[in-house]
Amino acid sequence: MMPSTKAWRGGQVDPTALRAGDRVVVRLDPSRRGVAERVWANISRVTGVIVERDRASIVVDVGKTRGRRVVVIPRRAESRIQVRFPRLEPGYLIDVIGLRHGGIIEGLIPATSQPAYGADQVPRPPQTLGPALDRIGGSATWHEPASEPDDVEGVAYPLLDPETGCAEEPPRGLGCVRMPYLSVGSLLKVRNECTGGSRVLPVTGCAAVARLFCDRCVTCGTSPRGRVADLALASFVALGGDLERGCFNATITVGR
Repeated sequence: MMPSTKAWRGGQVDPTALRAGDRVVVRLDPSRRGVAERVWANISRVTGVIVERDRASIVVDVGKTRGRRVVVIPRRAESRIQVRFPRLEPGYLIDVIGLRHGGIIEGLIPATSQPAYGADQVPRPPQTLGPALDRIGGSATWHEPASEPDDVEGVAYPLLDPETGCAEEPPRGLGCVRMPYLSVGSLLKVRNECTGGSRVLPVTGCAAVARLFCDRCVTCGTSPRGRVADLALASFVALGGDLERGCFNATITVGR
C-alpha cells in the first residue's frame, strides 16, 4: 500500500486501521503493479424483502437460493438509514451496506432509497412496440458470492428465460425495465458510464431481486430507472465501481 491508498472499514479509514483477519477486497492501481488503489474490509450487502422486524434486528429474504440474512442497525446509523428507508417493516424492500460480523450484518449505509411500493406491487415495464432491445441503460449493482469463490466474475441477470428455471423468481411482475430474456452462459458487455470502462461477462445466474427495484443510480448524473445487472463483487470492483456507493450508471449490450 502507498500513501495514496484509500481504505474502507465501516467508513473511510487510514489503511493502518485494517486488522489481521479482516476479509478484504482490493482494487489494484492500474498504473503501478502490485500497488493497492482501494481496499474494502469486511464489507457486506443485504438486498431483499423484509420478512421480520423486532427492536434489535431485521430479517431479510434475499432469495430462495441465498436464504435469509439478519441486519442490525446501530444507533449511530439509524437516522441515515431511516431517512432513505422509512418503512422497515415486513413486505417492504431494503438494500443496505455495512460490516459483516459472522452471520450478522451491521447496516451502516442505505444503498438506495426505499421504493414506495411493497415487494408484491412492482411496476411493469412500459408497453412499447418494436424489436427487442440489445442496448439497455440503467444501474449496475453488486452482490457477494454465495457458494462461489470470492474472486468469481460474472453477472446475475434480471430476466432469465423461464425455461431455464430461475430459482430466485419473484412471485409477481417483470420489473420496470424492458429487457430481453437471456440464458445462463449468455454474454453481456457491461459498460460503466462513470469511468468508461467495460467488460464482457457471462450470465451466471438470475437477479430476480434486482427486478423489484425501480430506482436510479446517481454516481455520475442520473441513470435510467431500473437495475440492469447485478455484478459479482469482483466484477463490480474491476469495472471501477466503489462498493460503498452500491451502484454505477451502466449500459449493457446483449451478445457482445
